[in-house]
Amino acid sequence: MSSALVFPAINLLGVTVHAVTSAQLLSGIERTIRENQRAIVANINVRAMNLACEENWFRAFLNQSDVVFCDGFGVKWGARLLGHHLPERITYADWMWQLSEFAAARGFTLFFLGARPGVAEQAAERLRARFPTLRMVGIQHGYFDKTPGSSENEQVVYAVNAVCPDMLVIGFGMPVQEKWLAENWPHLSARVVLTGGAVFDYVSGELRRGPRWLTDHGLEWLFRLMVEPGRLWKRYLVGNPLFLWRVLKQRIGLVRIQE
Repeated sequence: MSSALVFPAINLLGVTVHAVTSAQLLSGIERTIRENQRAIVANINVRAMNLACEENWFRAFLNQSDVVFCDGFGVKWGARLLGHHLPERITYADWMWQLSEFAAARGFTLFFLGARPGVAEQAAERLRARFPTLRMVGIQHGYFDKTPGSSENEQVVYAVNAVCPDMLVIGFGMPVQEKWLAENWPHLSARVVLTGGAVFDYVSGELRRGPRWLTDHGLEWLFRLMVEPGRLWKRYLVGNPLFLWRVLKQRIGLVRIQE
C-alpha cells in the first residue's frame, strides 16, 4: 500500500513489525489524512504473532497493512532476542486517549465500530468529556452479521461511507476485526482504519486494567489471566511459551521465515 506511514521495520516470525513511537505514528496518521491518502494501522501482540504463524491469511493481512506497531511487551522482548529494538509498546487502553486528544486538536473525525451495544457510546462519552471538541461522526456496535454481502454488513459499510471519517476505529477483537477489514477495505471510504481490539471496553471502563506496577513491567497478561482464567488460560499459559519457542527457533536458524 502507498501512504505517508513509512517507518523502519523488522522481521519477526515472518511479520513486518514497524519500529515506531506513538508520536511518530500520530504524525504519520496526520500526513495520511491531510494528503488524502488511505492507510490501515494494525497492531501486534503475542497472540497475534502466534495467529500469524498458523494462519496464512492473517500474516498476509499484517504484511499488507501500512503500519504494524508493537502492542505487547512479549513482542518487544521477542524482537530483542533477535537483536532488534522496538522503541515503544503502544497499547490502546492508553493510546486511545492520546489519539482522541490529537484528533480533537486537529478537527479530525472519528467513527467507532465494535463492542457490545452501548459500550462504544459510553467510550465516546468519556472521551468527549475530556476532549469536548472531539468530532464523533458515527458509532456502531459490533453485533451484526459480518458476512460479506449480507444486508446488515452492507448497512454498516454504507453508514461509514456516508460520513467518510478521517479515522475508523474497529473493535471486534482479534482476528475477527482483521478478517472483516480485509474483506471490506476496498469498499470503505475511511481515510485511516485502526484495529483496536478491546479498546472500547477499556475506554468505557467495562474492562479493568491491572495495577500500574504490573502493566509497566510486562505483566498485564497475568492480571487478565487472574480475572478471566477460564477464557484466557490457553492464550497465555500455552501461547506465551509457544511464541518464545518460535522466536528462539528463528534466532538459531531452525525455522524458515515466511514473508
